[in-house]
Amino acid sequence: MWRRFWRTAGTLPFFTPVARRLVRVDRWLGRRTRGRVVALGMAPGLVLTTTGRKSGLPRSSPLLYLRDGDDLAIIGSNWGGPTEPQWVGNLLADPRAHVTVDGEELPVTAAETTGAEYDRLWQLIVTQWPGYQAYVRKAAGRPIRIFRLAVTRHP
Repeated sequence: MWRRFWRTAGTLPFFTPVARRLVRVDRWLGRRTRGRVVALGMAPGLVLTTTGRKSGLPRSSPLLYLRDGDDLAIIGSNWGGPTEPQWVGNLLADPRAHVTVDGEELPVTAAETTGAEYDRLWQLIVTQWPGYQAYVRKAAGRPIRIFRLAVTRHP
């Protein structure tokens, strides 16, 4: 029930400014629950930890995600802002990262999607979270990247 409410609220103009202010709370909640509650429970969420491309330090971001087979898909919308989120540049510089999802930390390798794969994932993502369509309009021509995260299992 709550996810349906949030999906609708996510398309309303007031949502983005309010939700942006809650990112710090979301990061804390993700750490505190070991990734069990991310995105404030609005939709499936994970905590992505990349390596800062300038600092070399770990950088964590709570994000919505979509399961696609054994992989995960994430979208670099930055709430429709004029610039990409920092984690996008970090993944482009070093595609190795970690995600914490459902209480489990997993190593992943990121790959940017293009073409038909991008289109297919975009349709699945906006079905899950329709608010992304508004972010495209707000981004005013800035490309919104989608990354596939392949879980790297160690033998």
